[in-house]
Amino acid sequence: MPVTAAAARLGILVIHNDPVPETEIWRMAPEGVSVHTARFECPRPADTEYVGSPAAALANAPDVVRGLDQLGRLGAHSVALCFGSSSFFGGPAFDAEFVAAAAAHAHGVPVYTAATAITAALRASDVRRPLLVMPPWFTEPTFRATEEYLGEVGVGETRLVQFELGPRWDGVARYNAFDEGAHWTIDPVEVYQQVVKAFHVPDHPRPDGVLVPGSGFPSRAAVVPLEQELGVPVITSNQAVLWYGLRHAAAGTAPNTVITAQGSLFTRRLP
Repeated sequence: MPVTAAAARLGILVIHNDPVPETEIWRMAPEGVSVHTARFECPRPADTEYVGSPAAALANAPDVVRGLDQLGRLGAHSVALCFGSSSFFGGPAFDAEFVAAAAAHAHGVPVYTAATAITAALRASDVRRPLLVMPPWFTEPTFRATEEYLGEVGVGETRLVQFELGPRWDGVARYNAFDEGAHWTIDPVEVYQQVVKAFHVPDHPRPDGVLVPGSGFPSRAAVVPLEQELGVPVITSNQAVLWYGLRHAAAGTAPNTVITAQGSLFTRRLP
């Protein structure tokens, strides 16, 4: 049954060592909305690049099954998989297959992926040529997979930039930076400054938006300053997950939860 967005209970599935999605979503959520987290072991082997997971295998992994079961019995109105890389490598087919497999464990609670929420947010914001801001621990295979995924969902042109951590991380392999704690060191002011610099590049088409696709990349506090400076929508993975969950919970009712302090996305309806 539809509920008012202001009373939504949002479930999220997050990898074992990622504190960022729940931290950011809690801070963005309006009063009355609760966020409930279940964790699963990241399928990336230690000291390796992540290159994807079969959707059914991930949905049926014991700790994912346990999380879906517990969030469903808890009474969440929806459950989001906050692990966009798995979708990027698997394509939109991964999203459909994961959701179908996960449904068997979630007691009827709707399941969606962060990538599904990002796709809906891009469409609702009419963004087709975003500046793609990649987390510092993403590597070339993830760059290519993300661009291919976006192409499949109708984003025809992107320009990609990677956030730079600085010289203290030069000795750490990029794909290990998150596990080494790099996410704790990211300053939203630095995010703002690097994105503004990357946005204004001579002899390149002006992007019509900014997309930050990494759930574990802290960027919430940079969204509104960037929108004010650049004059285009700014969409992050965690922002999209919250927006999609609120709008989904309020399906059939007026989407009366507008959080303008967290970006223009929250003024938009689901496409």
